[in-house]
Amino acid sequence: MLTIWGVLGHMMGCVSSKQVVYFQDNAGARNSVQLAEAYIPTIKPGDVLSIQVSSLNPEASVYFNPYTPTSTASVRTQQQTNTSGLPEMAGYLVTPSGDIELPLVGRLTVSDLTISECNALIKKKLTPFLKEPTVNIRNLNFRISVLGEVNRPALFTIPNDQVTLIEAIGLAGDATIYGRRNNVLVIREENGKKTFARVDLTQRDLFRSPYYYLHPNDIVYVEPGKARVANADRFYLIVPTVLSALSFIAILLTRS
Repeated sequence: MLTIWGVLGHMMGCVSSKQVVYFQDNAGARNSVQLAEAYIPTIKPGDVLSIQVSSLNPEASVYFNPYTPTSTASVRTQQQTNTSGLPEMAGYLVTPSGDIELPLVGRLTVSDLTISECNALIKKKLTPFLKEPTVNIRNLNFRISVLGEVNRPALFTIPNDQVTLIEAIGLAGDATIYGRRNNVLVIREENGKKTFARVDLTQRDLFRSPYYYLHPNDIVYVEPGKARVANADRFYLIVPTVLSALSFIAILLTRS
């Protein structure tokens, strides 16, 4: 029995602490690190916008709110889905030509605008209809995927316009002890091309990486380390032996 437990213990003890510590600094202690330039997303065709309008005349404002919010402003995972397999969304779909259509206002071109610019545009267009209108806009399909050696791999819907790589790993419940924190893969699609970048989460330089701020539809993949692969191989080799030993012990106990 001691041999069995020793083998199982050896399987669990093959990862060094240096492999799982974030934000190490081999160059010595530094009190601050320059952040990468903040990513400000722009509206693209296919986006779904939640647009909530209010004003000093609530009765008139209702006419401009055909879509009621489907959820509070919180991160949602793929598990919170409708029958199509994607998170349920109600809002204004940006057409392939980059337009949306608002009641009374008509068609507006919003493609390539930031959320703030879109807000200002809609507020201006509503002024003839409402007194002191207020507009709140969210992009409902800002999604990222976190896969691999994390505790909760999923597709996450982000309720605001910004999420960092570290926050994404946190949403997925952190990397497992077997995840390669020094070689995290970020897959990004821009202008019809996919780029593949490796980011080292054990170094503070990650805060300067252009992949520190994630973009919509980014995929984050945490690779398994050698310990995970080795342990998986050992598991399939050792389990038959362990089961045989346990069966033998059980037979001895029943005969005694």
